[in-house]
This record gives sequence, C-alpha cells and structure tokens, in this order.
Amino acid sequence: MSFFSRLKEGLAKTRKGITEKIDQVLVSFGKVDEELFEELEEVLVTADLGVDTAMKIMDDTRKKVKERKITDPMEIKELIKEALVEILGEETQNLDIEPSPAVIMVIGVNGVGKTTSIGKISYNLKSQGKKVMLAAADTFRAAAIDQLEIWAKRAGVDIIRQQEGSDPAAVVYDAIQAAKARKVDVLICDTAGRLHTKKNLMEELRKVSRIIDREMPGAKRENLLVLDATTGQNAVSQARTFSEVTDISGIVLTKLDGTAKGGIIIAIRSELGLPVKLVGVGEQMDDLQPFNAKEFVEALFS
Repeated sequence: MSFFSRLKEGLAKTRKGITEKIDQVLVSFGKVDEELFEELEEVLVTADLGVDTAMKIMDDTRKKVKERKITDPMEIKELIKEALVEILGEETQNLDIEPSPAVIMVIGVNGVGKTTSIGKISYNLKSQGKKVMLAAADTFRAAAIDQLEIWAKRAGVDIIRQQEGSDPAAVVYDAIQAAKARKVDVLICDTAGRLHTKKNLMEELRKVSRIIDREMPGAKRENLLVLDATTGQNAVSQARTFSEVTDISGIVLTKLDGTAKGGIIIAIRSELGLPVKLVGVGEQMDDLQPFNAKEFVEALFS
C-alpha cells in the first residue's frame, strides 16, 4: 500500500466525523444561507478543529460564496477543502537537517509515542544513507532507556546511554562528543516527558537545549514536539505549554489511524502556526512520513 492509501485508510474515523457530516448537511439544504453556514461550523467544531479555526474556515467560505456567486450547497465542499489547504500550507514540510551535522531534540509528554517516533525517524534517515545516533536523555522514566535501545537496534543506529536517573544534560553532552568523534550526520535526543512538577520538566528541557547550543553551535537544529492525535484539543494545550520553553520547529502527529480527531492537525496549524512535519498512521517502521497538506485533505474528503 502507498502511504496515501494508508493515510486514507487511517483517516476513516476522522472522515466519518468531518466529511460525511458535511455531506449530510449539504444534502439537507436546498439553498445557501446563513443557517447552512452555522450547521457546517458546528460540524467543524465537534470534529476537534476548535471554535476559532471553525469560524475562520466558515468566514473564508462565506467570502468565496459571495465572490463566486455560488448558489448550489454542494459546491461549498470544494471551498472548505480550499480553506483547509490554505491553513495547512501547500508545501510539504521537510526536516531541516542539511547540511550535516544536525541535532533533533524530541519532546512531548509520556505516552504520545515519542520513543517509537524516534525509532521510525532514525530508520527513515538511515534509509536515506545518513549516519544517525540516538541520545537516551529520558533518564527518569523506568524502561525508557531500554525501549530506546530496542528501537536503535531495529533501526541499526548507535545509541549513547547512561544509568536510569542520570543527569539528562550529561547524557546529551556525552552524545554530542561521541557524535562529533564518529562524524554523525544526525543526532536525535530523546527527552523526559514527565518530572515531579511541570516547572522541573521545563527547566530540564531548557538545560538540554543550552548544552546543544553550546556544544554544537551552528549545527542544523530541529525541536520536534510529538503529539498524540487521539487526545484532540488536549494536544493543542500541550503544544502551547512546550512552546513556552523552546522554539518548536515542527510537530510529529502520531496515532492518526486510531482516532476520529484527525482534525486536530488543522487546529494546531491554525491556532499555533506550527507546521506538522511528520504523521504516523500505523505500527510499521515506514509508517511515519512527511506531512503533505494536499494529500491529507484529499485523503480526508475522498
């Protein structure tokens, strides 16, 4: 199956929540009026796009209906698709890791699929001929280091680790020295997803970030936030919290295939201006792929 086919299959639940409901509304209206717009806006809000984003899409749709003198409700579907692609951006957002060396700091709360995402990113980069190394800097969660080591073996990449409970910044420091010595193209740093308090966690992330800046000045840098699509609007608040600590360069959205809340991609882009760089639609090694807005909207409406 191509990734588009898998994406289409993965979006089945989201499609039920958005596209099928839009179709039902459009079929039930004989003319284009304010009541129709309000019904459509309600569909978008309940599909986890959020109130602000839903209003933005419908305002854009109203404007185009007027400009293009549209009277057939069925034509509105194309306008909504246009509005979604405009919000998401037409360009595929690739990882900014050229030229090497590059550092990818991966952040996110526990349980969102951070370790799995790192494994899959490593596999993808290695398949492109890059020399990849992992830094096991989530030293506080039991088994996090062992899990990452399993993924490193699967992907066939090196890993730098210390004992559970070690200082994460020290692990990253060691990994950077090893990456320089071994002429690694991409160093991927796992980070803690939970500490005793939010303040501790955020301070830890700042510390790791400072070490990277100090030890690899001028290196290409990605700060990827991993979010779980199944959490819906909660993902937006997580993104807000992490944005306060570090400059997030992109989102990795996991578990799109298990949720009716895939519309959260649109809310994240619209409300926070953060690009979605990678999306996951399954358990296979190659199931995490670059996000393409046109393909996503096409898969959602087909």
